[in-house]
Amino acid sequence: MCGWEAVGVAFQASPSVAGSSLPPLSRPLLAEARRVRAVELFEASVSNADIARAVGVCAESVRRWRRVWEQGGASALRRRAATGRPPKLDDAQVEIVRAALEQGAQAHGFEADLWTLERVGAVVTR
Repeated sequence: MCGWEAVGVAFQASPSVAGSSLPPLSRPLLAEARRVRAVELFEASVSNADIARAVGVCAESVRRWRRVWEQGGASALRRRAATGRPPKLDDAQVEIVRAALEQGAQAHGFEADLWTLERVGAVVTR
């Protein structure tokens, strides 16, 4: 991992964007937006170092993106659907669990207000 995320700094929208009615980008959409911008800069013959600074990632990421772009074009850098096992909970169930966890562990009968994997599993099962 490289870039701001490597040092624990979250992406902050510029003030002009922060005050707009547009919803904030999710992490996957932000990553894709960075790659799309990088493609625009590849096509304008901008250097990897300048692209890295412009989109807020390390030069190694830009080098990797450029290789992928050269081999498969812009579509090769588009976000793909998640692979793997489908989730066991639907979106509504996830929200119910999230709300339950926000109440704290003691609200669910645990002695200490500390969430452990076992306790979260018990709440999910209920």
